[in-house]
Parts: sequence; C-alpha cells; structure tokens
Amino acid sequence: MAKIGFIGAGNMGGALLRAAAKKVDPKEILVADINQKAVDAWVSELGVVAADNNTIAAQAEYIYLAVKPQFMKDMLSGIAPALAARKDRFILVSIAAGMTTEMLTAMAGDPSYPIIRIMPNMPAAVGEGAILYTRSSNVTDEELAYYLNVMEKAGRFFPLAEHLIDAGSSVQGCAPAFAAMFVEALADGGVACGLPRALSYELAEQMMLGTAKMLLEGMHPAALKDAVCSPGGTTIQGVRTLEKYGMRTALFEAVIAATEKNKDFR
Repeated sequence: MAKIGFIGAGNMGGALLRAAAKKVDPKEILVADINQKAVDAWVSELGVVAADNNTIAAQAEYIYLAVKPQFMKDMLSGIAPALAARKDRFILVSIAAGMTTEMLTAMAGDPSYPIIRIMPNMPAAVGEGAILYTRSSNVTDEELAYYLNVMEKAGRFFPLAEHLIDAGSSVQGCAPAFAAMFVEALADGGVACGLPRALSYELAEQMMLGTAKMLLEGMHPAALKDAVCSPGGTTIQGVRTLEKYGMRTALFEAVIAATEKNKDFR
C-alpha cells in the first residue's frame, strides 16, 4: 500500500487527512505541520505518524502539498534536495489555489515530477466535498485511480481542464462562505420577525440541505424557484425584493472577483 504524506494539516489539509485515514492504515500516513500541536492532535485522534517535511519528501509515495500558496515556494525549495535524491517513484498532490502544475514542479526542482492538482472545499470535512482535479500527463491511470479510491470519503471528484480550475474553485471552493452568509442572513431575518435564534438557523440550514438534494437529483434551479413561487404569493414578493437589491449580481461578481484573485498567485 502506498505511503501518504501530508505537508500541512490545517483546515483543508486536515479534512483530506481525515478522509484518507478512513481508507488507508493510519500508520501509513505521515503528517507534518508548522504547528506541532496540530500534528499531535491528529496523531492522537487518528493514529497517524508525526514526521517532518523532509521525511515525507523522502518516503511518501503521494506527497500532499497542503500549505497556503504564499508559503509554497519556500516549502518546496526546502524539500527539493530530498525529492531529487529519490530513486523510487512519487507523486506530488497540491491543493494550492492559483498555482499551476507547471509552477509547482518548477518550484520543486524538476518539471518532470508527476503531479495531481486538486481544489477541495470545506465540505470535504464531512465527506460531502466537491473536489476538482487535474493531473500531469505522466500520472498513470492506475495511479490516479488509486488516489481517487483513497480519497473517496472526502466527497465527489470532478475532472477539469487546468485552465478552468480557477473558475471552478470560485464556485465550489469559495462559495461555502457565500452560502454560509446566505444562511446567516436568512436566520437574522427570521430573528427580526420573532423566531428564536437557534430555530431560525436550523430552519435555514435544513432548507439548504433539502434544496441542494432536490437540485442534485435533477431539478433545474429555475424550475424549483418557479415551483415555490405561487401566483400572488409570498415567495414571489421575496424574489422581487432579492432582485431589487441585486442578489444575483452580487453573487455573479463575487465568483468573478474570486477567479481574478487566483491570478495573484501566479
């Protein structure tokens, strides 16, 4: 079984780590992070093995680069000698926003290194992630299949051409924050109208879950909206108000702004 190493075990890296530990013997998973307390917590919770960056670079077959984009160059330059010294095959797995496979392998010291680039999102922490991925041409079908099998508990994986990753990540990666703001605003509205705070949140959250399920089962968003909007009813007046205050435009512009921001990491 392939040994997996996580360089970085924060919110996103940790979500993927937890998913991997459901499929792989935790003793085959190495973990390193600048925050040693975080590593110790994962060791205690999952039984994974604490390590350092260079040990992971020297031993792991799948090396997760789970650090923020602004720290990636320094981290990769630090492990470059360990990677270069290897005689066996390994695959780099990056979760860094905005950083292309070409950029990452160049930073690691060899453009020929095989790499899988993924863009996960926070729902991966509960096994409901929407995870984009692309791979370099020298990652074999068998290696990709093994990787996808190991990570299946994180959620659904969607192959995507690399030039579309930035746009895709703005929809699935950034939008959990947008959705959380929507739920928070709905709950605040409920409170303003007299609902208890806890109940207002729970109602909004359950509504999001049920609506998402209906859409995933094939109902078009416009059809669902039309089905709820009875002629002369309450919902259409709410829709009118949302249109008045520009909800669609705000979300449209948020996705574009997030996509453009990814270019800052180039």
